[in-house]
Amino acid sequence: MKLDIIKNTWLDIVFEGRNKIYGAYELRKSNNKTTVKALIIGSIIFSFAVAAPLIASFLPDSGEDEVDNNVKIATVKLPPKKEEVKPNQPPPPPPPPKVDQVKFTKPVVAKAEEVTEDPPKIEELKDKKVGSETIKGDPDAVLTVDEPVGTGPVSQVVEEDNSVYNTAGIEVKPDFPGGMDKFYKFVGNNYKTPEEEGLKGKVYVTFVVEKDGSLTDIKVLRDIGYGTGAEAIRVLKKCPKWTPGEQNGKKVRVLYSLPITIQSAE
Repeated sequence: MKLDIIKNTWLDIVFEGRNKIYGAYELRKSNNKTTVKALIIGSIIFSFAVAAPLIASFLPDSGEDEVDNNVKIATVKLPPKKEEVKPNQPPPPPPPPKVDQVKFTKPVVAKAEEVTEDPPKIEELKDKKVGSETIKGDPDAVLTVDEPVGTGPVSQVVEEDNSVYNTAGIEVKPDFPGGMDKFYKFVGNNYKTPEEEGLKGKVYVTFVVEKDGSLTDIKVLRDIGYGTGAEAIRVLKKCPKWTPGEQNGKKVRVLYSLPITIQSAE
């Protein structure tokens, strides 16, 4: 028997004696219709996708007809009108003073019949200025200054910085001429060790390097006796001037500490 696989007759042979109510039989039986339907729908979608640019070219362009409703209005300030100055015109009168002004009449010794004007009374001078003529004041008038404020240089009082800085937070540390090695050498050459056998230890000294480089406020924090602290003060007092420290571009006072190691000859 020759079978045609395109038709559904082969399904009856395959499912002969089997349960045809089973879903596989119905799916295979309607497979041809489903395939044709899917082919038609796919062809329509493909045709529409290909023809979409052509259809869009026939549609009117709505962007050209759009009207920009965002209108910005800017106010323009016109320049003030220039007032024409008429030639040979007298200057305008000065504004009335804020306070009433009473003419002051200089008292003159004269005969009663020769007096032409009485001086103002004390009540009339209350809350008023005294001038060469009587002027009615305007309480709403703006006060005017006769002389303009000068624009010359203003001298500023700069407070001198006399505070003592620490070497740890200073911008430019003080330095001995030639470097600190020469300073230690200067102290070692000038320090006279007491003639005591077995003398050994350290002398701790602090001093302030002033703005002019001199050493002041020399203090011995700790010594080992036998005049070791006093000798350290003597050496530092004859020390040459240092290069002073600086902070913010200005010379300042700086506190410096110095340990001196003492070891006598055995």
